[in-house]
Amino acid sequence: MSGTDSAAPAVSVLIIGGGFAGLKCALELSAHHGIRVTLIDKNAYQQFHPLLYQVAAGLLSTENAAFAFRDIFRGNTNVDVRMSEVVRVDIEARTAITRDGKTFAGDFLVLATGSQVNFYGIPGAPEHTIPLYSLANAETLRSAILREFERADANYNNAAESRVNFVVVGGGPTGVEMAGALADMIKRTVPDEYRHASYENAQVFLVEASPSVLSAFSQDSQRYAASALAEHGVRLRLETAVREVQPDGVLLSDGSRIPTKTVIWAAGVTPTSYDVSPRLPLSRSGRIQVQSSLNLAAFEKVYVVGDLAYALDHQAIPLPQLAAVAQQAGKCCAENIISAVHGKPAQPFVYRDRGILAMIGRNTAVAELGATHHQIVGPVAFVTWLGVHAVLLTSVRAKFDTLVEWAWDYFGAQHAGHLIDR
Repeated sequence: MSGTDSAAPAVSVLIIGGGFAGLKCALELSAHHGIRVTLIDKNAYQQFHPLLYQVAAGLLSTENAAFAFRDIFRGNTNVDVRMSEVVRVDIEARTAITRDGKTFAGDFLVLATGSQVNFYGIPGAPEHTIPLYSLANAETLRSAILREFERADANYNNAAESRVNFVVVGGGPTGVEMAGALADMIKRTVPDEYRHASYENAQVFLVEASPSVLSAFSQDSQRYAASALAEHGVRLRLETAVREVQPDGVLLSDGSRIPTKTVIWAAGVTPTSYDVSPRLPLSRSGRIQVQSSLNLAAFEKVYVVGDLAYALDHQAIPLPQLAAVAQQAGKCCAENIISAVHGKPAQPFVYRDRGILAMIGRNTAVAELGATHHQIVGPVAFVTWLGVHAVLLTSVRAKFDTLVEWAWDYFGAQHAGHLIDR
């Protein structure tokens, strides 16, 4: 279709949420000047969630894990970016009310507000853990990690004060990647930068309630990941749940306790909640049920994409909450809106599975590629992980800067960001 769309009727699209799905939808629509897009997000930037753990570990600078919406749409006069938090949505009227009292409306409405942290009602978890689901979380965690190293360095002659324990809760990709990065950070950063501290006094614990890490991967990949984590120095506590998080420790379901001042929460997410009327059909996990074309059965001009959508594949299996699913859904949503504008029927969303990846540590990763999930591990998977995530980055400059930072860290032992935000 032509990028000018001069003959297309002028319509408005209201997109709530600028994550992978919402941003992709807006980008696709931005090429069609007969469509006016309003993108609302509580942040002024897209957070690149797969790289947040690298910000926390000081492997990547903040600006290469977040991208300003206004920069992205600088040349698109038909896209209006609004930084505000939506608190109420009227599905029937296709309107949204923000916390500051403003009302926005569209001929089409796209809900792409994603997920938020799920603490599962565990006592102390909201107060005494650091989630890893936002840029602010990553920066807070980076400072907390570095403060622990500073404390150990300053108290090197005190056995109790020089010991550092980090507890990562959750054995999915985020938890595995964070635990592996922490283990590498201890071995590389402590000897180089904290010369009074001993890396032998620092430990990383990974707590997972199920029998294995990376439950979405094959059993071979799970075994490889567990072995690789152990080789990197991570202490696995599988089939063990967190019972309570205290200011100075974690109580586990087996009755044991790990003393720690830094607990990293990577145990799961739940759909972002706000006031929606009328009430919509939800899955057991709280995601909004959608048709195959990603719109609502009773409201054809309302679409739900990304983590918020409960969409099924051709085998009636719920699609996973992955960045790749969100991006493809955002594109399909935009195509269906364009089709609707021109009186054409909507097309079902077909997810093209390109595989799953997880970084475990330096030169260590696991990748299951393609629809058949062909497994590769080790240095080849490590390079594959870097390449795939570089390609997913929003801008050419971000791709270049990120590759340079990775190269400096890998070959020159130059770290991106070891600053404590006081």
